Amino acid sequence: QVQLVESGGGLVQAGGSLRLSCAASGSIFSINTMGWYRQAPGKQRELVAAMTSGGSTNYADSVKGRFTISRDNAKNTVYLQMNSLKPEDTAVYYCNYYYHERYNYWGQGTQVTVFS
Repeated sequence: QVQLVESGGGLVQAGGSLRLSCAASGSIFSINTMGWYRQAPGKQRELVAAMTSGGSTNYADSVKGRFTISRDNAKNTVYLQMNSLKPEDTAVYYCNYYYHERYNYWGQGTQVTVFS
């Protein structure tokens, strides 16, 4: 089993920045995908950004050019640098770890609120 602990969420003014962190522990396979999803009120959970252990990335169109995902594989940690934040970015952000269909785990979530 894998445990994921997120940190870095909070309240920020539009145009500001936040950095989210997610540390994984437990039975971790070195080859995996880690990423960030978010869920806003009344909406479905959506992919924000993901990164494989090999360095490939994928971003939602709405965050391209503003958000950057990175990893420290030695620390089993993934980060999300969020710049130029907009009110529409307000959501609960969830860390995800994926190795296989049977090894797909989620963090508890961290609230990000952007006000104008």
